[in-house]
This record gives sequence, structure tokens and C-alpha cells, in this order.
Amino acid sequence: MTEQDFTHFDESGRARMVNVGDKDITKRTAIAEGRVLLNPQTFELVKSGGMKKGDVLATAQIAGIMGAKRTPDLIPMCHPLFLSGIKLDLTLNEKDHAVEIRAQVSCEGRTGVEMEALTAVSTAALTVYDMCKAVQRDMEITDIRLLQKTGGVHGDYTREQKML
Repeated sequence: MTEQDFTHFDESGRARMVNVGDKDITKRTAIAEGRVLLNPQTFELVKSGGMKKGDVLATAQIAGIMGAKRTPDLIPMCHPLFLSGIKLDLTLNEKDHAVEIRAQVSCEGRTGVEMEALTAVSTAALTVYDMCKAVQRDMEITDIRLLQKTGGVHGDYTREQKML
């Protein structure tokens, strides 16, 4: 693979924002997931609503939605997009003492929403960490990945590996 294979570099090897002006406007979706691993005590505090900072899951859900909307402010080469919808779900996995996060983002545009879905999951996971760090510092944010994307010139993609 060479620099020419990467769309975010020009002929001189300098970073650039890809020109999507000639692309067709199509419906685009992306689904991403991730998780935050907690110890049993922290998990129970999250589950019972006992964190001093408030409702961890509700706060992380709002933060993830905000993160998706602000993706081009965080990732330098992302285009500002008019997002049609953001669905962000946080669920408690009792067996693994984990907060599982899944984001689905959609738009009608000239470029995909993979980065927005991944940013939503990442922001939500970081918010869980922030809300819980007073009682546990060794939480792990893991398995952030794209599961599926639809639309665009490169076609649809579905991750072959098992989803969470």
C-alpha cells in the first residue's frame, strides 16, 4: 500500500480533506460498538444509580449523541454532516460487569457516517469512565469498532467477526 492508496494525502504526501463535491447524495448508515469493563462494585453502583455524579447511562447517552454531532470538530479531515438520526444504546452486561455501547448514525449525504458512529461510542465510553473514576481508576474501554456501514461508492460493509 502506498500513499496514493490513502485518500487523505495529496500527490506530495500532505494531508488533505477529500473533495466529495462530485459524489452522489445517498442514504448512509453506520453502526459501531464498544464497552467499558468495570469491577463488580462499580457495576452495582452504575446499575443502582448510586454514583455521586448522577445517572451514568443517561449522561453517557447524551454525551455520545453530542460526540457524533461534533465529530468534524475532533477529527481533522471529517466533513461536517447534517445527520438524520443518532441512536445510542447503553446496556449493562451482568456477566462481564460491562457497559456495552452501540451507536447507529444515519444521514443523506456525499460521505459516510462511520466516524460519527465511532465517535459516539468513544465519547459515551469516556463519559462512563469520567462518571465512575472516583470509585474505580482501572476501568477498561475496549472493543470500539465499526460493525456495519451502508451507502456510498465503496458499498456496504458488515464486520464478519462476532458482535458483542
